[in-house]
Amino acid sequence: EVQLVESGGGLVQAGGSLRLSCAASGFTFDDSAIGWFRQAPGKEREGVSCINNSDGSTYYADSVKGRFTISSDNAKNTVYLQMNSLKPEDSAVFYCAARDGATLDPREYDFWGQGTQVTVSS
Repeated sequence: EVQLVESGGGLVQAGGSLRLSCAASGFTFDDSAIGWFRQAPGKEREGVSCINNSDGSTYYADSVKGRFTISSDNAKNTVYLQMNSLKPEDSAVFYCAARDGATLDPREYDFWGQGTQVTVSS
């Protein structure tokens, strides 16, 4: 059974940092791609970043480039999203998802975690 479990969300002031974790199980992690997505109230789910675990290639939405960093620990089957210089507009529920090729399009992902709330206060 595929499982994705996010953690690390919380409340932070603008300019602060958080690190999200996505622990994966139930599939061959090294052959997978893991994406981070976010959804704010009343808005569509959007791709934030993704990593291809087979070659380490990474991708970012323009809105987070230079502020967020995605990384993967293949030994722990875990993907991290380091978020720095957070802004109030980053507030959302953050989800991780898995598939067999990296893309920032949430419609392409089959397996999803339950989400973790990130709130950035001004």
